[in-house]
Amino acid sequence: QVQLVESGGGSVQAGGSLRLSCTVSVSPYSSNCMAWFRQAPGTEREGVASIGTGGRTTYYTDSVKGRFTISQGNAYNVVYLDMNSLKPEDTAMYYCARGETYSCRSGGISPADFRVWGRGTQVTVSS
Repeated sequence: QVQLVESGGGSVQAGGSLRLSCTVSVSPYSSNCMAWFRQAPGTEREGVASIGTGGRTTYYTDSVKGRFTISQGNAYNVVYLDMNSLKPEDTAMYYCARGETYSCRSGGISPADFRVWGRGTQVTVSS
C-alpha cells in the first residue's frame, strides 16, 4: 500500500521560504500525478500545485504562481514544494496527494481526483 509522508513545515515570517517534501513509500510509476493541497481552518481544501507524467507538466493556482515551485526527485519517490516570498495567507495545513494521470488537469486540480493522501504538515506564516 502506498503511503505519503510530508515534512518540512514550520513557522516563518512573511517573506521567508520553506521546502516541503513528500516521500512516497513505493516508487510511483512516472505516469502518476502528484500534487500539493492546503487547507486553512474553516476553508475547503485547495489545490496548490501538481506535477504530471515524468515531471513534464505542472500546474499552480494563481495565488502561488511565481512564488512556489513543485518538483520531483530523480526516482519519482519524492515530491518537493519550494515556497518563497511566503505570505500570512499561505498559512495552512499542506497535504501531499497522489492521483492518476488524468488527475493532473491544466485548468486546476480537485481533491476528488486523488485517492492517496498524506497526513499533512503545518505551515504558519506570521506578518
